[in-house]
Amino acid sequence: MTAPVEHVPDGRRMIAAGLVEVTPSGPRIVVGRRPDGSLVFPMPGEDAAECERALLGPTGTLWSWTVQRFRPKSPPYVAAEGAFAPFFVGYVEFPEGIIIEGRILARVGRDDLCVGMPMEVTVIAVCADASGAPLHLFAFRPVAAGP
Repeated sequence: MTAPVEHVPDGRRMIAAGLVEVTPSGPRIVVGRRPDGSLVFPMPGEDAAECERALLGPTGTLWSWTVQRFRPKSPPYVAAEGAFAPFFVGYVEFPEGIIIEGRILARVGRDDLCVGMPMEVTVIAVCADASGAPLHLFAFRPVAAGP
């Protein structure tokens, strides 16, 4: 794995640095705010001087969703050959005015999802590094889904 790995306060290792911040009130997605007020994700590394770092709120609205039935490119996806299983992907619109794509928590069933439903940010293990240690990323789950 070549991407930098970030440790968050609760000890989980993130798949890449700077995508999510775990706060005392829960995980928040990190975005960049341009001088014109528009938001960008991920926070740009090379143009970071032009963007102010900002955290999105904890919830948004499911804008659209689908099932990813093919293995993502690597990096950043890392998994043993044959270990891929399809997963839900959703676009969540945040009140701050940006739509973010991410996984939808695996414990959610197809009939549990509908456009317009409230979603919250969570953190899930998505793969493992070369030593087998889990790597995490933000994901979404319906607000009523619980931990």
